[in-house]
Amino acid sequence: MTATASRPSLLIGVIGTSTGVGKTWVTAQLLATLKLRGTRVAARKPVQSYAPDDINTDAALLAGASGEDVADICPAHRCYPVALAPPMAAEVLGRGPLRMADIISEVRWPPNVEIGFVETAGGVRSPLACDGDSLELLRRLHVDRMLLVADAKLGTINSVRLTMAAVGSTPTVVFLNRFEPDNELHELNRRWLIEQDKLTVITDVHSLAIAFEDVCQAA
Repeated sequence: MTATASRPSLLIGVIGTSTGVGKTWVTAQLLATLKLRGTRVAARKPVQSYAPDDINTDAALLAGASGEDVADICPAHRCYPVALAPPMAAEVLGRGPLRMADIISEVRWPPNVEIGFVETAGGVRSPLACDGDSLELLRRLHVDRMLLVADAKLGTINSVRLTMAAVGSTPTVVFLNRFEPDNELHELNRRWLIEQDKLTVITDVHSLAIAFEDVCQAA
């Protein structure tokens, strides 16, 4: 793994309201879009667990979008082929305990990255290690922004509010995944989160890429 102790100019933590909302898909699309626009990007998935027959792991998908090696996205010894939360998967495989300090010490970035993404696992309070969750990881990495991926369907307002309460004061952009402009419920959810909860809500990857580029340039 070729890496240095450098840090991206803008470091974004990717979180989700729950598992299965599309964090990896959104992050991969965002990486590809930013690359096409000439932005130097990188991604890290510090630990991942997955079904044993899952060939297209999250790290593999992110590597395909960023152009990095899979092992740079997620070290091989932090890949656990059991469909459980990472610390549980590590224990089942006899490779525990999985500790937060060890995970953090292995996060390294190549030089001259403008925007870097750290993708977590599951929801924001899902256990990532035996002694910490996804939110703990991002706080200890001192991310500059959070990208909260949520579904656009019924129940998303509650899920977003609960997640934002946990996130606290870290600047956060909400991305409504699988948003259909002609779907009345989706649009009502989007407007409520913007008008009532005063959140920044984006529904297309191109606009999201531009928003992060603007933040990076202003830094």
